Amino acid sequence: MRFDLIDLRLFLHILETGSITHGAARANMSLPSASARLRGMEDALGMPLLERGRRGVESTPTGDTLAHHARLVLGQIERMQGELGEHQEGRKACIRLWTNTAAITEFLPAAIGLFLRDHPNVQIDLKERQSSETVKAVLSGAAEIGIISDAVEHGALQTFPFAIDKLVLVTSRDDALATCRRTTLAEVADREFIGLSADSALQAYLGERALLAGQPLSFRTHVRTFDAVCCMVDQGAGVGIVPATAAKRYRGTPGIRTIELTDSWATRQLLICMRDLNAMARPEKALVRHLAGI
Repeated sequence: MRFDLIDLRLFLHILETGSITHGAARANMSLPSASARLRGMEDALGMPLLERGRRGVESTPTGDTLAHHARLVLGQIERMQGELGEHQEGRKACIRLWTNTAAITEFLPAAIGLFLRDHPNVQIDLKERQSSETVKAVLSGAAEIGIISDAVEHGALQTFPFAIDKLVLVTSRDDALATCRRTTLAEVADREFIGLSADSALQAYLGERALLAGQPLSFRTHVRTFDAVCCMVDQGAGVGIVPATAAKRYRGTPGIRTIELTDSWATRQLLICMRDLNAMARPEKALVRHLAGI
């Protein structure tokens, strides 16, 4: 088995896109060339790496094993290049950081801004994902660092506390709920909500909570930011669920009302997670220490 780095990158691109055609394009390779490389890998192994389905291609158990090791190998190559790049003027190390909605919008911008200011040779590739996806990405090597909720099982990953994320219900000043101090999601599940876009990790999280409670929520519309949710709630368009930090930051006129959600899942400890801090490259280790304050 003589797989080169081009083979490994191509295979991961195919899995990420769910398509040999799109994977080849991402690898800047013609479809015939990509297909030939894929056949060569399968012939060398004597087993198929992909299964073709109606939704595209998915990896076989053999493909899962190859993908796992491909990520480890390519991750190690990237770490080597990053550390060597520290000795080259203008060369930048790239850190892959996956995180949930609250962290990427409420807690990370200032912290990462300071880090990038003090580390001019570092780039950070930020992706917004649900905590369960982030755990898998860090375990598999698709990301070096993750920010997750402590409600998610993180297995053998190392973790450090990052921030407390408290979700609250926001209403307009004239809403019948405005005089309430606290409530549960079940008590307001019949209301019409203003939500984040469907691809938001927090939107998916709230949808799961509502389904588990047997009360799916009704959304009048979806917007991109917490400030936009607060603005529409302020206008009386519906109610919303946002981090307490976003509700506090919003300065509408006449303003919104914040109601505590007493559901246990509404208060989350956010954790920084990684495979092994001591084994990380210097830029990645520095970012973890910066975010964790250690």
